[in-house]
Amino acid sequence: MNILCGYNVNIDSVYRISGAEVSELLKIFESTDILEKIKNPPGKIHSESDFVAGLVYCMKNGYGAEWLVFEQAVFKFLRDRYFEKSLVRMGGNAGIMANALSEIGASRVVPNVAVPSKTQLSLFSKKAIYFPAALLQTELKTGYNPESKSENNAFASFSSQDPIHFVFDFSEGEIFSLYGTEIRVPRENRFIATCDHLNFRLFTSYAFNNYALNRAGEMDGALISGFHLLLETYPDGSSYKEVLENSLSQLKAWKAENDKLRIHVEFGHFASREIANSVFSKFSGISGSIGMNEDELSMFNKLHGIPAEGLLRMEAESIGKATCKLASLSGLGKLFIHTREFVLVAFKPDLGISHRSEFLENLNGRIHDYRENPSILKAAEKSLEAISFGLRCAGAYASSGRLEGREFVEKEALKLQESRFGREQLQSFLKAFDGAACGRGAFALMGGYLLCIIPTLLCKSPITTVGLGDTLTAGTFLRGLELDVQA
Repeated sequence: MNILCGYNVNIDSVYRISGAEVSELLKIFESTDILEKIKNPPGKIHSESDFVAGLVYCMKNGYGAEWLVFEQAVFKFLRDRYFEKSLVRMGGNAGIMANALSEIGASRVVPNVAVPSKTQLSLFSKKAIYFPAALLQTELKTGYNPESKSENNAFASFSSQDPIHFVFDFSEGEIFSLYGTEIRVPRENRFIATCDHLNFRLFTSYAFNNYALNRAGEMDGALISGFHLLLETYPDGSSYKEVLENSLSQLKAWKAENDKLRIHVEFGHFASREIANSVFSKFSGISGSIGMNEDELSMFNKLHGIPAEGLLRMEAESIGKATCKLASLSGLGKLFIHTREFVLVAFKPDLGISHRSEFLENLNGRIHDYRENPSILKAAEKSLEAISFGLRCAGAYASSGRLEGREFVEKEALKLQESRFGREQLQSFLKAFDGAACGRGAFALMGGYLLCIIPTLLCKSPITTVGLGDTLTAGTFLRGLELDVQA
């Protein structure tokens, strides 16, 4: 399988922070400032106290989030305090997915690389990653030189350096003192402080643009991500709307060259509900599928009408209803929700002409029990098989911090345990939607969509929690393409 990966590729500086360190860090700052920002999270980082408040807010609630850094002083603070003690590795949804695809069996993976420095390129997998010749011969040789003359100096200073995302992993059970109040972290997660101004604009290199357009006919799929980094307004006065139009035009050009190209758009933690809504509405038409987690799904509660509380508690009934409603509002072919405890997908099954009338009869209640329909069962089995492979990839990556081929994945997956909470939610799903069990998962029919759910695979002491959603998505996407070819 040949797959394009855009847009965001960067360097991750990963640091596992303890409760004791947070307690000491808080002593540096005024309590009133930090407590106010925890109560009303700024969502962006303009100062060191913004960073600390964001970190504590996530640890206190067990949330995951990504906030953008806008000041060089904060970048220097983070680099000087944590970079040398961190694990430096590939970052960015597109970069992580590209590496995962390369390691688990894709034939050719072509990533967009905004800053092709030696450090950045060295972090890519050596198996199936392909860099277009123009990237190596021109951009790497000369070094990156920002072409945008309209940016202000602060913006340009970020653009001229390696994009670094400072990732702070924290563990369940860590304890810290929030100015006299003992806080126990309810679940493991991560807080990311992002210094990456090129990806703010979904910058694509000439080499990637040229290759993708000229070779679109040779590609089987495209994994697209990074929209959560968009800003409402940029220093030159432009807005995210222009960036979205450029991206949409690009994807339309690829589809014009290859109408069979399978496009998946992966979401992230959006700082703006307005941007999230715009991305969903614009790209639900051209993308075959969209992926997100429960936090991101809750941002759309005004559209799907399901209270955010149930979604954030990872209740299968709430997530199933919200997923189905959100997908149906836009006519999206597939909406993929990955949580820590289970994965749930709503999709319109491609049953072929011979089985389409049977499916419609099921929807209209003319067939007594859809759960006994062979075509629907086959569609559910295919979906669950793809997700199950993605879960094994994510679990292997969580437990080992690496992927080394499918044999490695299957071996590591044997050491993992099925989420107990995920299994409980599967039972709730069966009752709520009158569903049917199918292997480790289950399926149900609702509003023209087939819902499938399966518990995740967990390890007691994960090496990392960053990139698990991307690894899951990459594995599921690749296996789905393979199953389509086999069919």
